[in-house]
Amino acid sequence: MKKIIFLVLGLAVLFGCSNNKAIKMIPAEKKLQIANDFFDNGKYNKAIPYYQEIIFEKNSSAVSDAQMKIADCYFYQNKFTEARFEYEEFIRLFRDAKNINRAYFQIGVCYYEDSLPAHYTQEDTKNAIDAFETFIEKFPFDSLKKNALDYIQNCRYKLLEKKYYNGYAYYKMFDYQAALLYFDEIIVLGNKNEVDRLSLYGAARIYIDRQDVDNAVLMQNKLEQRYPDSKETKKINKLIKRKFKL
Repeated sequence: MKKIIFLVLGLAVLFGCSNNKAIKMIPAEKKLQIANDFFDNGKYNKAIPYYQEIIFEKNSSAVSDAQMKIADCYFYQNKFTEARFEYEEFIRLFRDAKNINRAYFQIGVCYYEDSLPAHYTQEDTKNAIDAFETFIEKFPFDSLKKNALDYIQNCRYKLLEKKYYNGYAYYKMFDYQAALLYFDEIIVLGNKNEVDRLSLYGAARIYIDRQDVDNAVLMQNKLEQRYPDSKETKKINKLIKRKFKL
């Protein structure tokens, strides 16, 4: 059985080496044509070796395009970490390329796509914001600027969600002081969205549990002003009426 496994592995390596040698023998223009045909048909894994060979030659006018296409090959396969590395290589190697703006933009998208749900650590979300801000700083009039701003807005909302989940976790552990720190950071922004509504509700519940009438009513009023028909507002109204006879 082991002999069969080693034979299969040996044949795979031999075939891979032979395939690479065969690619090397093809003229650069033909390599590019084959690679582009694979790329256009969505056969990204097959396209990559041809683009890589073009880059290794270094004397082809298509080197920068090949580097960008390798990054795109990984990107379209949802291999965002690999794609980001290749976009970064493109920027490092071809600083004067006409499409370098897109490489900067795509780095932000890769970070965004790699970012975890809001319950988890948000390093990639923060990196995405930094990448998009770098893109806007370098290319303030680029056609992709609006898309970059939309991504930044989504990232910032995700960071707010993370703050809310942190606050909620402390609330469930009855560490009300820590919970309020997170809820207050969201509430003070004055945004009308889900995390603001839930933070107001969480803060109101804490003040009710603490028998802090003034702050409970303050949160109640904010809920009524911002979300008059929400279920959270109705719940707090009932709780305050029952607890404080108001």
